[in-house]
Amino acid sequence: MIVPALSHDALLADIHEANTSNDRVRLWWLGQSGFLVQWNKRHLLFDPYLSDSLTTKYATTDKPHVRMTELAIDPRRLDFIDAVTSSHNHTDHLDGETLIPLLAANPNATVVVPAANLDFVAQRLSPPTSEVSKTSQVYERLHPLDDGGACEVGGFRIHAVPAAHETVERDEQGRCRFLGYVVEFGDWTIYHSGDTMLYEGMVDRLRNWAIDIALLPINGRAPERRVAGNLWGREAAQLGKDIGARMVIPCHYDMFEFNTEPPDEFIFTCRRIGQPFQVLRCGQRFEM
Repeated sequence: MIVPALSHDALLADIHEANTSNDRVRLWWLGQSGFLVQWNKRHLLFDPYLSDSLTTKYATTDKPHVRMTELAIDPRRLDFIDAVTSSHNHTDHLDGETLIPLLAANPNATVVVPAANLDFVAQRLSPPTSEVSKTSQVYERLHPLDDGGACEVGGFRIHAVPAAHETVERDEQGRCRFLGYVVEFGDWTIYHSGDTMLYEGMVDRLRNWAIDIALLPINGRAPERRVAGNLWGREAAQLGKDIGARMVIPCHYDMFEFNTEPPDEFIFTCRRIGQPFQVLRCGQRFEM
C-alpha cells in the first residue's frame, strides 16, 4: 500500500506549522479529490474522502474498491475547518463517514453543495437514527449553489461552474447535479473541477478567471470499470494550458485499484506543451 508523504500526527504538525497570517497559499492533497487549502489562517476542504466506507461497502461485490493509499488523517482531527465542498453525490466526494465527524468537530463550518443534491446531502449527513429536528440542523450547515451562483463562506468566495460526469446532467428544475468550484481569496484563485470530462464552452467559461491553481482528475474513463469517467491525463494537462492556469495539480488516482491511472501521461503532456505542474504525494504540502 502507498504510504503518504505525511499522515496523522506528522501531517497535522505540518498543517499547524504552516498556519501563519500571510497571503501565501498552501494546500495538501489528502487523497482522491480531497485537498486542504490554507490561507491567512483559514482552511477550506475540497471533497474530502477520509474513511474506508467504499472499501467496506463493495468488499464482497464484483466491483471491490481495494484501497491503494493509506488513510492520511482521521477527519475528527481536522477541527479548524471553515468551509467544505462536495461537488456531487458519489461517496468519494460526499462521504458520510468523513463529513459527519468532520462537522461535529467544526460546529461553525459550512458545506457547499449542488442545489440539485441538497435533500440527498442532508439525508446522507444525518445519523441513521436522527430525528426530524436533527435533519433540519444538517440543512442549516449546507449552502446550496447552482451553475453561475456564488457565496462567501469562511473567508472564501466560491463560484459554481458545471462539471460533466460524463455529461452536464441537470435535474427537473435545470440545476446541475455535478459541479466544479472556482474559489477566490486574497490574490488567489483555485479551480477544483470535481469529477469531469471536457464539455462545450468549458474553456471559455473558466477563462473568466485568472486561475492560479487547477486541481484536475486524471483517472480517465474505461467502460470495463462500470463507473462514470473523468479527464485523461493528457486532457487535464491541455485543459490547464487552455484556461491559462499558472499551475495544475492532478488528483483522483492512486485510491482504488480498479479506477486509477498513473500520472505519466499527464506529466509527459505538461512538459510537451509547457504547462507548469506539480505532482503531489498524498499528505504532501504545496506552497505558492
